[in-house]
Amino acid sequence: MVPLEGIRVIDLSRVVSGPYCTMMLGDLGAEIIKIEHPELKDETRSWGPPFVNDGEDSAYYFSMNRNKKSMTLDFKTQEGKNILIQLIEQADILVENFRVGTLKKLGLHYEEVKKINPQLIYCSISGYGSTGPYADRGGYDVIIQGLGGLMSINGKDEPMKVGVPIVDITTAMMATQSILAALFVRARTGKGQLVETSLLETQVSWLANVGSNYLNSGNLPTKMGNSHPNIVPYQPYNAKDGQFIITVTNDKLWKNFCHGINKDDFFDDPKYKTNALRLKNRDELNRYLEDLFITKTVDEWINIFQILEIPIGPINNLEQVFNDPQVLDREMLVEIEHPTGKIKMTGLPVKFSDTKASIRLAPPLFSQHTKDIICQLLKYSESEYQSLKSKKII
Repeated sequence: MVPLEGIRVIDLSRVVSGPYCTMMLGDLGAEIIKIEHPELKDETRSWGPPFVNDGEDSAYYFSMNRNKKSMTLDFKTQEGKNILIQLIEQADILVENFRVGTLKKLGLHYEEVKKINPQLIYCSISGYGSTGPYADRGGYDVIIQGLGGLMSINGKDEPMKVGVPIVDITTAMMATQSILAALFVRARTGKGQLVETSLLETQVSWLANVGSNYLNSGNLPTKMGNSHPNIVPYQPYNAKDGQFIITVTNDKLWKNFCHGINKDDFFDDPKYKTNALRLKNRDELNRYLEDLFITKTVDEWINIFQILEIPIGPINNLEQVFNDPQVLDREMLVEIEHPTGKIKMTGLPVKFSDTKASIRLAPPLFSQHTKDIICQLLKYSESEYQSLKSKKII
């Protein structure tokens, strides 16, 4: 048994935020029916190279579409809409990330859909939310990183985006946890509900300590690169053969740190004895540390500071990450079968003692499961299936 066994999700989303959300639900055991237009594939299928095993689907698409079944359906047609309604009648969750108002024009917004299935949890993901002056804008991760303030605090000399679509991914996580909460409520009340989240709201919510610092001081944060606005030392340093990052977050660790660099006198030094003083004298302290750390290798510094229980680690490239013994021990690199051949993927980041999450399905080929869903789940005949196909409804 897996945690969400028996839960069916209709996935009307595409690109990143919605598909990543439904992939997490699929990892937890839900049945995900990914619906794409018969002539308009999910854009990420074409976001390559690289394409996996020289097939038609990109590695980008593979990163957020495992544990799903793929069907094609043009639900802008009446026949297609009827099929979608039949699926909704048998579903527990619907996830969509269309531009605000698109599904309302088709009569498929929550107020209409809940009449079909009052127990349905209907999750809408948008760029900016369903109300407000920006509601009708399309949402793009990098635009939100700029508008939501992230790029103003990231980087050093110029605004810098994060190297992965971090706003899309964290919005997917917000959506997933909210869907799970709504499932819990439904178990008690028997009623579904609308769950909304947006890229902008998510990104603003996790400005976290930097946002709080500004709101309670009125001082705009400066771009600090890899330095920490509130803690020193807390950043990467160059060693003889590479880079490592170290964090010294309290006075006990500072004492141990001073011992590790053979500068016990720094512990009571009036320039460094408190974190506030270390912040004030950050540049002078870092100049000393930069000259010191370059004298030993990354592994030598790691060995010194780990004995002293100071958090430290190397700055790895992806080859090093996917060969790291801890990553491998925790099964964060997996190899699975796909119709085009074996593929490698990142593993599942959550482990359960009793109800194990799993990768049951490889990312599906375009329309791979349409016939099974139409004929087996919805009980259409072969002739009805062929008729739908000839009319390009599926």
